[in-house]
Amino acid sequence: MTAAMPNVRASAILARLRWVEEHHGKEAKRAILMSLSPTQASAIMAVVNPNMWVPFDAFVGLCSAIDRTYGSGDLAMCRTLGRYAADVNLTTIYRIFYKLGSVRYIISKAGAVWSAHYDSGRASTRDIPGGIAFIVEGFATPHRAHCLSVLGWMEQSAMISGANVIDAREVRCRLSGETSCEFHLRYS
Repeated sequence: MTAAMPNVRASAILARLRWVEEHHGKEAKRAILMSLSPTQASAIMAVVNPNMWVPFDAFVGLCSAIDRTYGSGDLAMCRTLGRYAADVNLTTIYRIFYKLGSVRYIISKAGAVWSAHYDSGRASTRDIPGGIAFIVEGFATPHRAHCLSVLGWMEQSAMISGANVIDAREVRCRLSGETSCEFHLRYS
């Protein structure tokens, strides 16, 4: 039995399109969209509101296309895109919470509001020596582009909160046969 395709909030899509346009121009954004499958491109071009739901495969397709075009084709660019999205998707009012709240508070709140951004899986946190772990369980269709995006988001969230990131890494991944994806962030 195949898992149902999850959805992601359009804010994640719009941030990545904004990165392309900001770094490479409007024509580059159009070229990236044209490189996607017709179904993925249609889903992305239909986005008119950051709160809309977009099929997760369109998110993966967009991240992969950006990485193929502007990265090295190994999806490492997805981490950069995750950092960028964390930065641009914060409104001024949320930035105040980031500045006033601890890294632990910010990351734990992200776990609590996972369902506001994805309609599959759940996220939780736990303390680790010198940092925090972010755990994603039950996500219907894990993908490396998503894992690296989450890792980048964690890094940038910590930096916005004023922390010095010492280390950020994925220590477990469902794509490697684990039961969950787990990310560790160590900071000072």
